[in-house]
Amino acid sequence: MSISTEVLSVILGGGAGSRLYPLTAARSKPAVPIAGKYRLVDIPISNCINSGINRMFVLTQFNSASLNRHIKNTYHFSAFSSAFVDILAAEQTPDNPAWYQGTADAVRQSLRHVAPFASDYVLILSGDQLYQMDFQEMLDNHKKKGADISVATIPVGDREAPEFGILKESKEGFISSFIEKPKKEVLKDWTSDTGDEMRKAGKVYLASMGIYIFNRQLMFDYLQNEYLEATDFGKEIIPQSIGKCKVASYQYEGYWTDIGNIYSFFEANLGLTADLPDFNLFDNSNAIYTRARMLPPAKVSGTTLEKTVIAEGSIINASRMETTVVGIRSRIGHGSTIISTYIMGSDYFETLQDIAVDHAKGIPLLGIGNRCYIRNAIIDKNCRIGDDVRINGGPHLENADHSLYTIKDGIVVVKKGAIIPNGYVI
Repeated sequence: MSISTEVLSVILGGGAGSRLYPLTAARSKPAVPIAGKYRLVDIPISNCINSGINRMFVLTQFNSASLNRHIKNTYHFSAFSSAFVDILAAEQTPDNPAWYQGTADAVRQSLRHVAPFASDYVLILSGDQLYQMDFQEMLDNHKKKGADISVATIPVGDREAPEFGILKESKEGFISSFIEKPKKEVLKDWTSDTGDEMRKAGKVYLASMGIYIFNRQLMFDYLQNEYLEATDFGKEIIPQSIGKCKVASYQYEGYWTDIGNIYSFFEANLGLTADLPDFNLFDNSNAIYTRARMLPPAKVSGTTLEKTVIAEGSIINASRMETTVVGIRSRIGHGSTIISTYIMGSDYFETLQDIAVDHAKGIPLLGIGNRCYIRNAIIDKNCRIGDDVRINGGPHLENADHSLYTIKDGIVVVKKGAIIPNGYVI
């Protein structure tokens, strides 16, 4: 049996995404644009496709319209294949009037949609992580150990450990104990043999990545009978399964980051501008798939570029850009300087007629105007930033929420569709 028929994948859309606000004000977390041309949900879907898994359900609950549209426009498979990416939006039914209460509850409520599709295993993924993993290797490890459940784990250091579920494994590779978000004073009791290389880097704790393989029958039994009240995999079902069944650890040593807040989102995007980024977009065997747009190539004139990623359809006349990610259809005016910024771009081009109307109304054109200075910022889609605007993010700024922008951890996030007038200073 091929992996495509052995495994069904369930991708969790996550909650309201309040820590990623204002990027999640009008879209679900998996629909947030990343790297200038993708959406977060493209990452787990691409990992599945690259691993030979092509039957996927995406579970959503909040602001799912743009995510539905993206998936409908992107993932088309041959009529002669069984492949699909289906959205399962939270729905109230006579026997379950509540919305999703957690990761396990979301899967439980979706079981009646999953049940008709045969498989031996169910792969549970998160829709808000950045990584490139071969799930075939994880499945091979699962089978070799005769596991009932496998948890993908990653070595972490002292600083990150209190943010994760930390586990210990036996010599045979099965998880023997688990603690959710341990306090620093108990960490010394939770070290693991993560290998020489990881130990030298100070990464001596095994953290759960929130990626699970379940034997299908066991998952159905757990969710419908054994743990009927459990709402979360990481907090309840995985810890309670240890000792009752074989729960294996699959240690992953590649790049992985959980995009839970504005700071981690900002860092992950700017990290793509490095000479050799940890997350490799230029990998023949690990392509990231997204919607195929019929856009012209980017056009750059008179600009000094340093560590800058530019998506198609952009027109750039800036004087200098450094450590910046430029999204699709971006327009940047003459004399502007952009440093350490993620510009998401626009959903459409303005025509000459549109530009004439903008001038008549006295509003800035779509994009970034002339002689602007922008640093440590995220510019959401379809923003209009006038001439001589100064946005200087950094630790000197206090957290704040304004009608046009939000400041979090010194990062200025200009809200989707915001109009920033000429000469405005943040």
